[in-house]
Amino acid sequence: MFRRTFWFTAGAAAGVWATQKVNRKIKALSPESLAAQAADKAVEAGHRLKDFALDVRAGMVQREAELGDALGLDAAPDDVRALPPQRYAVALDNPKPPYTNGTSYNRNEDH
Repeated sequence: MFRRTFWFTAGAAAGVWATQKVNRKIKALSPESLAAQAADKAVEAGHRLKDFALDVRAGMVQREAELGDALGLDAAPDDVRALPPQRYAVALDNPKPPYTNGTSYNRNEDH
């Protein structure tokens, strides 16, 4: 009698365990759960990509400093993200028109 009770209890426990396992797997494969997992992995990949970009940026700054030292260039400015100076300032200061042969140039007269 105890033998049958033991095996009945063991079978019931195994059934409950298997049912819980199957229900967890079904819940993990639901569309909402898969979407949440995909979003988590995308966020994680974004963080890894950001870390990689920051590492590359730091390596670039370090290498530029090494090359600047090797070539004897001035030290890098404090603000690395500052825009370079305007290149065409001299051309903008020149008030003369490009055609100064005494006649005005009208593109409409060519046609």
